[in-house]
Amino acid sequence: MYRAITCNTNGIRAANRKGFFEWLATQDADVVCIQETKAQEHQLVDDVFRPEGYHCYYNDAERKGYSGTALFAKQKPQSIEVKVGWEPVDSEGRYLRADFEGLSVISLYVPSGSSNEAAQARKDVFMERFTPHLKSLLSEDREFIICADWNTCHQNIDLKNWRNNQKNSGFMPYEREWLTHLYEEQGWVDAFREFTSEPEQYTWWSNRGQAWANNTGWRLDYMLVSPGLSGRAREVAVYKETRFSDHAPVIIDFEI
Repeated sequence: MYRAITCNTNGIRAANRKGFFEWLATQDADVVCIQETKAQEHQLVDDVFRPEGYHCYYNDAERKGYSGTALFAKQKPQSIEVKVGWEPVDSEGRYLRADFEGLSVISLYVPSGSSNEAAQARKDVFMERFTPHLKSLLSEDREFIICADWNTCHQNIDLKNWRNNQKNSGFMPYEREWLTHLYEEQGWVDAFREFTSEPEQYTWWSNRGQAWANNTGWRLDYMLVSPGLSGRAREVAVYKETRFSDHAPVIIDFEI
């Protein structure tokens, strides 16, 4: 079994203070993808940020305290890629790809558009430019697991107050259609939703009000897999016993 974990830590140092790495040590994951590290690698001097038994890679944003991705792998990758050749991905450390024999795992942090119109415009550019990139991945002779904070929900089941959010970033019709295109036209598979249609499987809760207490959440973090890995998920879970950030880790065991 191959265990993959993805988590937006909203600051990897803050998540560490809340016990993230102690928890991770109990999970026996084969690969761990982290988004929004919010740190430069030279700031992560403590050994805790390089867990024992893992090959650890960080892709920092040029701007301090912002964005960034990481990937920890038990098996040493054959190669690492951190650039796609365009903005806002490269300077913000939003993409980290590890290639293994016959399999690639990508840690991805899709821009959020919720803060203002300019942020939504940047997200729109990302979606437009990343679409052909995703298509090109499927032409490679290998399988893919893309672990990401997608900052978009696909179906009504994926957020609590879907009726009130149809004009808000992350659930606007054209954002949802983008995901539909990835699934139906390109062939990517949402491994979690392929395994279960259980409702209220959220991965992000606003820090405002009582969103966490009332489970008023959004499912923003998930793994897309290439068609050859369709049907390979054997267990899926959202870990919520300890709150490491405003997101919760997603765990999927694949038969690979």
